[in-house]
Amino acid sequence: LLAMNSLTRSLWKPLKHVQAAWRRASPARAAEQRPPRLVLGIETSCDDTGAAVVDESGAVRGEALHCQRDVHLKTGGIIPPVAQQLHRENIEQVVKEALDISGVSVNELAAIATTVKPGLALCLEVGLAYSLKLVNKYKKPFIPIHHMEAHALTIRLINRVEFPFLVLLLSGGHCILAVAQGVSDFLLLGQSIDIAPGDMLDKVARRLSLSKHPECQGMAGGKAIEHLARTGDRQRHTFRVPMQHYRNCDFSFSGLQNLVNKVIVEQEKEEGVQEGELLSCAKDIAAAAQHAVAAHIVKRTHRAMLFCIKHNIVSPQNATLVVSGGVASNQYIRKGLQIVADANGFSFLCPPPRLCTDNGVMIAWNGIERLRAELGILNCTDGLRYEATAPLGIDISKRVEEASIKVPRLK
Repeated sequence: LLAMNSLTRSLWKPLKHVQAAWRRASPARAAEQRPPRLVLGIETSCDDTGAAVVDESGAVRGEALHCQRDVHLKTGGIIPPVAQQLHRENIEQVVKEALDISGVSVNELAAIATTVKPGLALCLEVGLAYSLKLVNKYKKPFIPIHHMEAHALTIRLINRVEFPFLVLLLSGGHCILAVAQGVSDFLLLGQSIDIAPGDMLDKVARRLSLSKHPECQGMAGGKAIEHLARTGDRQRHTFRVPMQHYRNCDFSFSGLQNLVNKVIVEQEKEEGVQEGELLSCAKDIAAAAQHAVAAHIVKRTHRAMLFCIKHNIVSPQNATLVVSGGVASNQYIRKGLQIVADANGFSFLCPPPRLCTDNGVMIAWNGIERLRAELGILNCTDGLRYEATAPLGIDISKRVEEASIKVPRLK
């Protein structure tokens, strides 16, 4: 229990000297004469309890995070009531630690920003309830945050990225292609019609019993797959890339997972091992599964690039692909996306791995973005609710499908 409830003081040092490379020009003189505004961000959408204080220049004043990964690894997956209880036990201390590191009191905050959608309902409830207590006690404005919007905008904390840009969000719960036209202004090009890539890779790792593998002790499922795939032979098994005959930007990973499971069963019979025991070819299956996931993601992203250029949604002279979310830290998938970005004249940007996973910094920064744009700042929170599911932006996926863009083959 002590290990379960211990706080990771911060997964990275407070980025006190990280400044955004730009400031909004209007109203320039007034903004420069006053001290930068501060936002407290709180994140509890899944299995990480995060909090951070960020100022509008882009400096992270203080940050704290409690990660539940080790607990859920033992149970083979996230159990929402367990995650909720861990959030309840840790949220007060996480917020206190972020504030203490920052040297900022709640009274000095311009606003409090919190993830309210989408995510696990029981977990979102904890963050929202705690935040509203602070808001009501200290009479602060509240900024409700869309979790995927926060992931999409995180890059602007550390890079000079102007709207519009193409964004690919990859995580254990989501797979989304969208165009960020502005703060809270997105065009949805495509999304997963079933499970997310992170979820699929975790399930394959579980089916391969990689938690028992001597090279994968303490690794999350997706990380274990990536690690073993580096020394595996991906050509020993070939998995058909999903949805090749559908000229859209949607994704599907459940069928691919079934194909991988079928091969695992065949190999268990061939090697004479029971389910739950390690296969000698686990590395090869991991490599082949990861390659199929990467190929699927890269092809849909390629189509999105071609669609955006064809319809002048992004500028060919200043086109940017931003990739964020937990699965964005997978170096094999990143390499494939870098190749397709280079082939189409897109700059490729990805936040550092520590900012790709869920954290309080991205929520606070999204709050800063909304504060500066004067969007979604609430002085009255009556009737506010969390939402387990929530779309991102305006869905134009049908337009993408109607365009019927053929994607050329890349090496």
